[in-house]
Amino acid sequence: MLASTIALPAIASESLIEEDAATSPAVDLTTATFTDHLTIDQAALTTDANAELATIAQIGVEPSGQPLADAAGATEVQRNWLGMAAPVIEADLAPIQVADLAAATADAIAPYVTTEAEALGAIAPRQLAQISEITELTDVSVDAWAYQALASLVEEYGCIEGYPDFTYRGDRFMTRYEFAAGLNSCLDAIRFLITDNGVTADDLATIQRLSEEFAAELAELSGRVDALEADVAELRANQFATVTKLRGNVFAHINSGFRDAPILTERTFAGNAFVGGRDAQGDPIVQTIDTNPEVNFSYYTWINFDSSFTGSDRLTLQFVAGDGTASSNIYTSAGLFNTFGAPFTLQTGTPGSSINDVYIRELSYGFPISDKVSLEIGPRINWYRFFDNNRYTFFLTGANSFNSSGGTQVNAVDRGTGAVMVWDIADWADFRVGWLAENTEFLTSTAVPDPSRGLFGGAHTLSAQLGLKPVSDVNLRLLYTRSRLVPNGAGQIGGAVSEPLYGLADDGFGGALDAATADTFLVNFDWAALDWLGLFGRYSYGSTNLIDDDDDLGSVDAQSFQFGLAFPDLFKEGALGTISYVIPFDILDGREFLVAGGGDGGTQQELEVSYRYPLSPNIAIMPSFYWITNANNFDDNGNLYFLNLQTQLFF
Repeated sequence: MLASTIALPAIASESLIEEDAATSPAVDLTTATFTDHLTIDQAALTTDANAELATIAQIGVEPSGQPLADAAGATEVQRNWLGMAAPVIEADLAPIQVADLAAATADAIAPYVTTEAEALGAIAPRQLAQISEITELTDVSVDAWAYQALASLVEEYGCIEGYPDFTYRGDRFMTRYEFAAGLNSCLDAIRFLITDNGVTADDLATIQRLSEEFAAELAELSGRVDALEADVAELRANQFATVTKLRGNVFAHINSGFRDAPILTERTFAGNAFVGGRDAQGDPIVQTIDTNPEVNFSYYTWINFDSSFTGSDRLTLQFVAGDGTASSNIYTSAGLFNTFGAPFTLQTGTPGSSINDVYIRELSYGFPISDKVSLEIGPRINWYRFFDNNRYTFFLTGANSFNSSGGTQVNAVDRGTGAVMVWDIADWADFRVGWLAENTEFLTSTAVPDPSRGLFGGAHTLSAQLGLKPVSDVNLRLLYTRSRLVPNGAGQIGGAVSEPLYGLADDGFGGALDAATADTFLVNFDWAALDWLGLFGRYSYGSTNLIDDDDDLGSVDAQSFQFGLAFPDLFKEGALGTISYVIPFDILDGREFLVAGGGDGGTQQELEVSYRYPLSPNIAIMPSFYWITNANNFDDNGNLYFLNLQTQLFF
């Protein structure tokens, strides 16, 4: 199956105009010389050239479309970007308004830009190569059909030059302005030669012959240019250019761990980390795990398609596949799968029976409503793109386990159907609000497409976050989430889509629940205290109200803590070391409702040390160490230790 960064930052749109595929009839210029036909009236030629220059002076630009040099009275020769000579007008011109210039050049056709490099090159000023012989142009071969014509213009008239790398690039298109500039510079050269008695009768005859031979082609070319101008105008008026960028992420893991004593876990069966139950006395069933995991290797990958239609919008489509599971999942109580000691990217990302299948992870469309407000809508929006971010716990670069990379109680819907609005109030404040109905890719069934649940009958959340930047180095986030939770097939509420619960809850006697509602409050901060030191942390409080037959049975109240240190650029620029201490689920009240995750009254604690070291802009390694005490909230449990080496590839 298939499933999303497109921090698309906004993606610039590009308009591509297809060139006319038709070609002019081939003309053999290899035998053309400037010695045959034309007789030119010198006075008329001079008058025509002056008229051309006067026309240019009226609009204030060279034939190439470039502004005239600011040199009143100057007589030096300037060069346009194709290397064609054009003199500076000896005139004192009034300033030209932008609107006048736009009107004067409205019919111009811009050169077709095929690559970004060419586009940048067209903007940058060009220094041209001075050449005196055609052989100095490295990309003009002797057998080129226009070789003799170019040789004559370069060697006899000196009105054509090359690029700095001594190329001519004869296959590039030119605008009518550029054609006029080249023609004008060659007429100036001829006028100079005539004035200096340097033009022979054979040269004038050749010019006359060429003008007669190409009369039909020039007329046809003029008609084609007019048609192209009309087509371009229509395309510009109705353009709809889509730009899609493909990006990929691959995460490879070598993972293992060990215990220093048998581990107690609340499960119905020792080998099943998803089902909890009660014994005849009504107490949660407890299993003992006395094995150690083997060293394992796994992968996790995303393929991202970020598209833009206007340049300020973004369509995000992300596919996911994987085959991994963290070694720590051997020891978790039911409802705690992929929590402690588990790197975020060490997972399948798909339903458990769909290893190596491809699923859609994200599908959403974002666009601006105004200069300060944007909206994201879609069937599978990633909640974590918008809420509870932290510069030192971003799972790709900092603290990376499920419990350290985000708040453990804040959100029941990882990906969902709905909308998120972001309002940039000021440089130091923003406000975000989102409503999402559960539609997460890794669940065996999804609520929104199910007619029995839909948008409002399944799990859904309403989240609101105020982001503040009181000083330049500090980020503070205040988050509130209101959730509606639904039970699993056994009537228990908890697991991956039931935060703020951490584990599984029933009615306290082994009976099923109908639903639950929850309120969660979180404070999240990061502070770049020094160039080499950062501080980060979270505190959250969540209360889950359990419902059966429309009756409120009671609530499970809990809190969580996180505090950490970060070391930017440790040993290398772009590297990041982090130390994170977490208490993921400290139960304050309602432990009797937990069929799994409550333990014996203990409080689980975690210490994570991670270091991301970039090998190149596209490759990084991240070794991590996790130490878990009082796992599953059992005081009697020993210590757990896990090691993970992650390799990241970006393309």
